[in-house]
Amino acid sequence: MLLGVAGRRPEPTGEDALTTDSRVERDEAERDETAGDAGTAGPRADGRSGWRRVAARASTLAAFLFVLVALVLPDEFAHLTPAAFVRVPVEGIAGVALILAVPERARRPVALAAGGLLGVLTVLKVMDIGFDAVLVRPFDLVLDWPLLRPAVEFVEGSAGRAGAIGAVIAVVVLIVGVVALMALSVLRLGRVAVRHGRKAGWAAAVLGVVWVVCAAFGVRIVDGVPVAAGSDAVLAYEHARQVRDSLNDREEFAKAAAVDSFRDTPGDRLLAGLRGKDVVLAFVESYGRTAVQNPQYAPQVGAVLDAGTRRLRDAGFAARSGWLTSPTAGGGSWLAHATLLSGLRVDNSQRYRTLVNSDRFTLNQAFGRAGSRTVALMPAITRAWPEGSFFGYDKVYDNRNLGYRGPRFSFATMPDQYTLSVMQRTELDRKDRGPVMAETALVSSHAPWASIPRLVGWDQVGDGSVFTGMGKGYDAAWPSGGRVRTEYRKSIEYTLNTLVSYVETYGDDDLVLVFLGDHEPAPLITGPGAGRDVPVTIVAKDGAVLDRISGWGWEDGLRPAKDGPVWPMSAFRDRFLTAFGG
Repeated sequence: MLLGVAGRRPEPTGEDALTTDSRVERDEAERDETAGDAGTAGPRADGRSGWRRVAARASTLAAFLFVLVALVLPDEFAHLTPAAFVRVPVEGIAGVALILAVPERARRPVALAAGGLLGVLTVLKVMDIGFDAVLVRPFDLVLDWPLLRPAVEFVEGSAGRAGAIGAVIAVVVLIVGVVALMALSVLRLGRVAVRHGRKAGWAAAVLGVVWVVCAAFGVRIVDGVPVAAGSDAVLAYEHARQVRDSLNDREEFAKAAAVDSFRDTPGDRLLAGLRGKDVVLAFVESYGRTAVQNPQYAPQVGAVLDAGTRRLRDAGFAARSGWLTSPTAGGGSWLAHATLLSGLRVDNSQRYRTLVNSDRFTLNQAFGRAGSRTVALMPAITRAWPEGSFFGYDKVYDNRNLGYRGPRFSFATMPDQYTLSVMQRTELDRKDRGPVMAETALVSSHAPWASIPRLVGWDQVGDGSVFTGMGKGYDAAWPSGGRVRTEYRKSIEYTLNTLVSYVETYGDDDLVLVFLGDHEPAPLITGPGAGRDVPVTIVAKDGAVLDRISGWGWEDGLRPAKDGPVWPMSAFRDRFLTAFGG
């Protein structure tokens, strides 16, 4: 009994108190040393303990790299370069100091909690990167959940229902795995720090000094990414503030919507300057300032705009162009449509839902009150669209009733030429009709720019069968490498040429065409820092129409001036109704 008590090792305290794993490793090390001294360890025992030591060190190194990458990972797509990972994270320094300072009993729960929180922030950071790459903004923890449904539908369209379900399951498992693995990694690193307390403390102190010096002098290897990293702390703060603002956003939007100087304007005082005119409002997908001014696209797109100006002038038409700032970028076309038509900034799904369930007076309703028939041609809508009644359309044409019999062009269900042809045949060519206000979404320039139609004779369009052989399916692969930018440019050129050709073919004294971009394309096309400005143009043969906007400062022709006036897209409704009022 005495020998048994005397031979028992004392329970671990101090540096071994974080977990019991350290005790196991220490016991194995002591057995290896004892066996070596006694000369009793065989090759098999030595080999097994050696492999365990290698595996333990490899696990520690993997945990260190996993945590380090999570701490220094930028939250913006444009900053995602190898040099951005050469940084000193202040959260890591603080974490080492914290684990050394807390009481022994608290070390394990503190390490697990800190690791779990870091895992959650890492998932959120990846979401931010994804949203920044597509929508040029971070993920909104309150308002962006409805956008996950279109993402799942996109996967389902490409890989089928089973593929979509599998993708959702894989994402959930990955998220849980990242959080759990991060917690275990921080726990392991905390154990190592406690075991080597003095060295860990000195290392944290030295890195702390490096961090302070780099922060004081603003040291950067990559523009916009400081070496003195504190991205996770900033990320947590920014998203906490975002949650607060998003929760208050509904009330703020309701206050803005309540102010409307045109709601009760009688019809005889609305749009008198366009009385008897057919007004076509066309949104051109992904048509932004980049297409007009970026050196990759401007020479060719500019040439199309300049040639279009000359062609329209020869046909007796004139045009003026300016800039609007879209509420969105990279996607979310419906937000831009709602913003322009309502005169309110609609930049998230909550605002959109609130708007379409309100009695806000829209530009479409103004035309209807002034005596025009209002129609919408929305080729990308493939199912019921109850919002149509809110906007005030007398008729909605969508993918189900446009009568198209040709091939898909990737995302675009039909070419823009077909959409405009249907509008002309079904609405503007009708006999004994009144004026028409038609809104349409032209989607041939939508990502992924995998297939682009060719213009055909307008008398050949028919039911769209003429386009057979030009298109590719919904799941068409993105063009490879730099070719995607070339295809984007060609798609914009196609739509612009289609609009000019439509006016040349069908335009008369009563046609007024308003066309604009809905938003900039994704950063893959624009590069970093593109902004959210889109061109807007008004085309008319009747000079009195353009005289009404002579005070706007817009440039003559289809190409807006580089330094021309820029308005929020939400300002267009009121300016338009004022300019063409009684």
